[in-house]
Amino acid sequence: MNDILIVDDEKDIRELISEILIDEGFLTRLSGSSQDCLEQIQSHPPGLLILDIWLKDSNMDGIDILKKVKLNYPQIPVVIISGHGNIEIAVSAIKQGAYDFIEKPFNLEQLLVVVRRAMEISSLRRENTELKQKSIVFSELKGNSGIFRNFIANLDKISKANSRVFITGSSGSGKEAAAKYIHQNSRQADKNFISVDCSTSDQNELERSLFGFEDNNGLHEVGALEKANGGTIYLDKVSDLPMDLQSKLLKVLVENYITRLGSNKKVSVVVRFISATNSDLLERMKNKSFREDLFHRLSVVPVKVPNLSDRIDDIPILAKYFVEQLSSSNGLAYREFTDEALTFLQGMHWPGNIRQLRNMIERVLILGESSDKIKVEELISYEPKSQNKDDKINLISSELANMCLREAREIFERDYLILQINRFGGNVSKTAAFVEMERSALHRKLKSLGINSSHKN
Repeated sequence: MNDILIVDDEKDIRELISEILIDEGFLTRLSGSSQDCLEQIQSHPPGLLILDIWLKDSNMDGIDILKKVKLNYPQIPVVIISGHGNIEIAVSAIKQGAYDFIEKPFNLEQLLVVVRRAMEISSLRRENTELKQKSIVFSELKGNSGIFRNFIANLDKISKANSRVFITGSSGSGKEAAAKYIHQNSRQADKNFISVDCSTSDQNELERSLFGFEDNNGLHEVGALEKANGGTIYLDKVSDLPMDLQSKLLKVLVENYITRLGSNKKVSVVVRFISATNSDLLERMKNKSFREDLFHRLSVVPVKVPNLSDRIDDIPILAKYFVEQLSSSNGLAYREFTDEALTFLQGMHWPGNIRQLRNMIERVLILGESSDKIKVEELISYEPKSQNKDDKINLISSELANMCLREAREIFERDYLILQINRFGGNVSKTAAFVEMERSALHRKLKSLGINSSHKN
């Protein structure tokens, strides 16, 4: 997207503009019709489109093309040129999203000024999009625990290949961040990363979103599979894909082409598929609600995103990062944590994973006292309480459930007291006061459980 597509039905005009821009160091492509213009944009979106209003022997004029480009490729600036310019045409073009309007015969200096500014805008838009994607990735893919380092090492290996990837993990664990990490470190990093939520209840809307649409006049809307051509498409909640669309998607995976809704024309697409789910697909395949052949096509390389509870050593790193991120991006006051608060976070239950942690930090920054450090008391007040008493059962691991009461109680007591010792920085007196035990009794209990008062996780 660093070149300029010049569209004019007069060969001499488009070649003249091209020669001028090439002399100024720009890369150019030429087109003389609406159909060829749209095909070139579809196969390789340009950084800038210079578009003539009147296109002889074409089924679309410049305004029609402008509308389609702004709908399907809003990041591309469009400069309209015309030899029949008037104020009405200029106003109409600007209203439809054109960056600027130049009347033929154009002034050379005016043309170069407009082109330079438009290309700068195009570059800034790309950089902004890339930075937004990277910020999402880096906000969730932070940590230094062993399980996290192994996870990133696997993503690095997967990124280098071009295989299809199937990501599983609990809600909020960072599946899309993992998909973007793979894309940004792959050979397709300079191409589009297109995300599709397959859980929508409107099947027709989802089908149109995936495959695009074309009417009888040849006007078309580009779908996600075409937008991702040459790059990566991320199918989130793919387990919710309706059976009819599963069959269509399987055909795309086998034949590498699509047909837009309302058309029989085959459009070639070469896309890397990354799919994700937090559902049990084996159960869905057993119930015949998900095609087994589609699963095997998508799941060439399986990836499991670890839960936040599996890497509690990373919680302080993530918590501090979210404070930095939210204070800089949302204008919230920067606050540090007390050591006890960070230890408390490590001992919490995190069914919502990283998303839950970030939301908690944001609430604390918004509602807390900006001049104070974040304390345990604030975190307790924002910890979500279950509305169902039976949900407490989920806190019991399968390991504990298979132990006798004495063994389970000993493990619980040890983990609980280690958490409290860490919380109070190894201070036995403060720990004893909090757990409501005599100091000497706590010393005996710690000794019987093999806990050193300076123990750290």
